[in-house]
Amino acid sequence: MAGNREISGEAAGPVVPDFPSLRDDIPQFPPARPAEAGEPQTDWRRSLSDAVRDPAELLELLRLPADLLPAARQAAGLFPLVVPRSFVSRMKVGDPADPLLRQVLPFAEELDVRTDLVLDPVGDSDARIAPGLLQKYEGRALLVSTGVCAVNCRYCFRRHYPYGDEPRRLDDWQPAIDALAADDTLHEAILSGGDPLVLTDARLAALVERLESIPHLKRLRIHSRLPIVLPDRITSSLIDLLRDSRLQAVMVVHANHAHEIQGDCAEALRTLVRSGIPTLNQAVLLNGVNDSVAALAALCESLGNLGVLPYYLHQFDRVAGAGHFEVAEARGLELVEQLRAKLSGYLVPRYVREIAGRRSKTPL
Repeated sequence: MAGNREISGEAAGPVVPDFPSLRDDIPQFPPARPAEAGEPQTDWRRSLSDAVRDPAELLELLRLPADLLPAARQAAGLFPLVVPRSFVSRMKVGDPADPLLRQVLPFAEELDVRTDLVLDPVGDSDARIAPGLLQKYEGRALLVSTGVCAVNCRYCFRRHYPYGDEPRRLDDWQPAIDALAADDTLHEAILSGGDPLVLTDARLAALVERLESIPHLKRLRIHSRLPIVLPDRITSSLIDLLRDSRLQAVMVVHANHAHEIQGDCAEALRTLVRSGIPTLNQAVLLNGVNDSVAALAALCESLGNLGVLPYYLHQFDRVAGAGHFEVAEARGLELVEQLRAKLSGYLVPRYVREIAGRRSKTPL
């Protein structure tokens, strides 16, 4: 893992919030805290604490022009920069157009005021049926299990989500658990956020245990970027937690470019797949990142070579502050058609858009 620093203090490790909620900004993890009783000290918590949060440091690490800094700092004031050093290590030094860098560096375009972009492009607020619980589709419901991520993707459709209104501690989740238990048409619980894997194994296990107590729930789906950007989070204890659950675990990861899937990331994905946990990828079609058939084909083949199914290619959710990432739908359709001619069918993702109020993703 690139950039891990020694952290002073006894039994040192970063604070991982206990089912946290955000204020208007992403919390800055203190450099250390004592481990909880019986909790092993793990590298992933150090890596999380050590993430790059200052645009000046990111530009310096990648030897990028200083004239990018004023706009980056201004845009980071609206939506903070957070990126793990492992992810930074996969970026090309000296290249401001690097496809991984473009996903995380605040750019001047974020400051443009556009009336055609909205704060809640996928209708999360209308789907909230209990604190921290969203239901849009039949048979499954989603828990916004934390507001914290290991990386702040600049195109995030929840960059304006009111995480401060959601549960913080385990007991605060009881209304959501009760709502799940009261609806026997629900068979799948989805943990999302933020990113549920920033929770410690102990916190995650406590929430999973409550979900396991609901008889009609059969599957547990986890949506996480951490296997990609913070791969050392995929530990044997996490694998055991998921495999030992009564619920069938499914891991949905999020990679947008083949350059993300190398080194420690590839090893983390290989570990998930070989553990027997079904592992799917969802990508977003992004201008300047993966809007070419070569980039998309390389991504899908890199995933397939590790046993990860390229599941969804999402059309950009039109969230305020990120309009410069949008690729025209007609161009997306053309790219997917070219992928079908180039790849085996199972490597071609489903091209979809999420439309607020619809009862399923809309195929494009």
